[in-house]
Amino acid sequence: MEQINGARDVSSFSPLEINERQEHAILIDELDSVDKQSLFLGGERQLYPNSLSSREMESLTALCDTFLPSIEVSDATTNASLVAFYRTSASMAGTPQRVGGLISERLKHPKLWMMRLALWFLSTWIGSFILCGRASLSSQFPYFQSFPQMSQQKREEILLSWSLSFFYLLRMLFKTMKLLTLLVFFTQVNEKNENLSWKAIDYTGPDPEFITKTKKFKASTTIGNQRPNNEEQNECPHKEELFGPLNRGIINLDKPKDSVVDALSTFGIAASVHHYEKTVNCSSNPSLTIRCDAVVIGSGSGGGVVAGVLAKAGYKVVVIEKGNYHARKNLTLLEGPTMDQMYLSGGLIATDDMGVFVLAGSTVGGGSTINWSASIRTPQHVIREWCSDHELELFDSKLYQEALDVVSEKMGVQSQVQEEGFNNAVLRKGCQELGYPVNNIPRNSSPNHYCGWCCFGCKDGRKRGTAETWLVDLVNSGNGAILTRCEAIKVLHKRKKGRRYRNTATGVAFEFEHEGGKEIGFVESKVTIVACGALCTPKLLKRSGLKNVNIGENLHLHPVAMAWGYFPDSQVFDGWPEPDKKSYEGGIMTAMSTVVAEFNKSGYGAVIQTPALHPGMFSIVMPWISGKDIKHRMSRFSRTAHVFALARDKGSGTVNALPDSISYEMEALDENNLKIGLEKSLRILAAAGAEDIGTHHFKGKGLHVKKANSDEFERFVKEESSRPLRELSSAICSAHQMGSCRMGIDSKQSVVNQMGETWEVEGLFLADTSVFPTALGVNPMVTVQAIAYCTSQSILQVLRRKKDILTGKTIGCGTRRANSITWNGHRIVRPRLVKLSQQVELVLRGTETKFGYGINILGMPCSVI
Repeated sequence: MEQINGARDVSSFSPLEINERQEHAILIDELDSVDKQSLFLGGERQLYPNSLSSREMESLTALCDTFLPSIEVSDATTNASLVAFYRTSASMAGTPQRVGGLISERLKHPKLWMMRLALWFLSTWIGSFILCGRASLSSQFPYFQSFPQMSQQKREEILLSWSLSFFYLLRMLFKTMKLLTLLVFFTQVNEKNENLSWKAIDYTGPDPEFITKTKKFKASTTIGNQRPNNEEQNECPHKEELFGPLNRGIINLDKPKDSVVDALSTFGIAASVHHYEKTVNCSSNPSLTIRCDAVVIGSGSGGGVVAGVLAKAGYKVVVIEKGNYHARKNLTLLEGPTMDQMYLSGGLIATDDMGVFVLAGSTVGGGSTINWSASIRTPQHVIREWCSDHELELFDSKLYQEALDVVSEKMGVQSQVQEEGFNNAVLRKGCQELGYPVNNIPRNSSPNHYCGWCCFGCKDGRKRGTAETWLVDLVNSGNGAILTRCEAIKVLHKRKKGRRYRNTATGVAFEFEHEGGKEIGFVESKVTIVACGALCTPKLLKRSGLKNVNIGENLHLHPVAMAWGYFPDSQVFDGWPEPDKKSYEGGIMTAMSTVVAEFNKSGYGAVIQTPALHPGMFSIVMPWISGKDIKHRMSRFSRTAHVFALARDKGSGTVNALPDSISYEMEALDENNLKIGLEKSLRILAAAGAEDIGTHHFKGKGLHVKKANSDEFERFVKEESSRPLRELSSAICSAHQMGSCRMGIDSKQSVVNQMGETWEVEGLFLADTSVFPTALGVNPMVTVQAIAYCTSQSILQVLRRKKDILTGKTIGCGTRRANSITWNGHRIVRPRLVKLSQQVELVLRGTETKFGYGINILGMPCSVI
């Protein structure tokens, strides 16, 4: 049987299937109010080759159409766009082909093979009987039916049974197929960057003002829509507004290698090209070698800070970034393409059991480019815990307080807001009505920053992530460059002469695309900084041969559980909430409640905030109980507010390199905190004036608040907030990952010391959220930047030591004593200084604290008296 991209040859279809496809074609012709091109694949999101078999595609198409069937509602409404939306099934929009491509090429999960096996099973009558039970039986011969042969009603009943099944593999199959189908359907765009559902659900797509300005701006330039080469970019009078402030420092290795070498030389960075026969093992013979003082792997909130500090201090820095550079007018602000291009694995990451859906940035600037602007300092109760329970003196030092001040000033952190968006206004009003504490969230954007698309990149640079601050320092210093679309595959390290116990980092091997193939490059450096994030850093360290048992352990995810409230624009009282407000517009995070945060007690509770949910993400978190119901929920999208509880989790997980997997389990305390947070969230939404409220539990229950009495309301809130979280229709969400290579005072319990240097390899530093000793409990951007700033001071000491050694400035070996030293403004009497393996150690209070060359503790200089 012939197959092209998973599609069967027409001659192989049964008469029933041909009839169904003819009916779909007739429906498409009837959608006069919709541009017919919107029903075909298009737009800027990459289409991945579909290698699913014809049997798998048959089952996948049936599943997609079960989640999103064609429904006739013309007798109930005269709204043409709404009628077209209801009439259009997933297969009519080409969704199954796109989903098949994602499964074939993009989705990486240790249980992916089981999903494909399930698709094959569902295409057979015996497999359908195993997975669907008696629902697959028919009263007519041949009595057994495969899943695609069943009626829509039966298929919906089967999906609902999977969602609440005792067997977690069936629940996982339901969650996965729901996520993929709805996410693709509501984010796919045609060549005009439009989606057929958006008008019906009152969604504008990308920011209309941004689109208008961008079109005018690009039309006024001689370059237009084509991305120019570096020379043309430098000649463009509006290059920063068009290409972003880092365009001079971005180097694309897909260019001829000689031009890459020339580009690096403009920053004073040496590079050489090697030519090998194709038969030579390229993993040990790089085609490109770069030499610098420091190589930083990852350009996010940690790596960006270190790169900027080192380059500004005069050292040559190379940044290796897996993602690409998207900024300013080169953004699309489209949900689907942005997730594909700027999120790790296209935004398709989940724990092994599909219990937690994980979002992480993968672009220049990392998470700071696509986060929600919240810039909260490390809470005092967390600092106390890290100092006392974990004995980390760094966090009680003047250096760390200085770091918090420096990074906050760099990002322009402030707490004022001129106009509040829909979700945050709902949260604030509900808290005020109930007497709950509610505060402004500090943000790295201006008070008048009213943009709901920041999760797709900052359109004007007013959100000051690392791509607008620290990395700008890197480029403007003339000492650093950023290599995009390069993936680090191994940290290079070796045992140097005179070293008995530790290897020394010598650089990194990375993979890049060149002329349609994959090649290997080396960066040789004096120090190596890994800042790939809490999910990728452990994998890189394990691939590099590090054996510390703590690598990948102690992963915290800040699990999130949400509640929703519907505010119809036709029932506005006293002008609030304003009828023109939309759920996806305005500052994403401006208000926060600590009503269940436990800041003054254990420190382990939950904060209540608001999310950024555009149609794709909104659809996958909402409950699904039928095809008609999900379309009804989506039709209320623009006036449905969401409030969530984010727990500071004691539970933890593990990042495994092989297979590529994440395991995670909450503790009972974490789940209880989320349940309490859900209860408060429901009350907040009701107090703010919601007509309907509910959670994301699989039964999809809601309460019409206006018609319910107090007893009914209390019963509903208690029941919905007390259900087990495994009964959510979708996975719990996580946008913060941390702790997988935590900092500590010894190698038995941690991966790095207080300098950020790994215990195993000298000169190898980590500078991302993976070093957090515990979960933080609030948005982590300021904390990770502050820790990275402290780590950069330690790295500067190491680089200065290496420079001093090269210039002959060394200190004598052996043991020496001083009457006293001053440290951080304090005088310490008769310390014992010991010179060991080119490092100085201070023995104080019976403990040994390692620090860099010269008399220096935790990055703070000391003086001998």
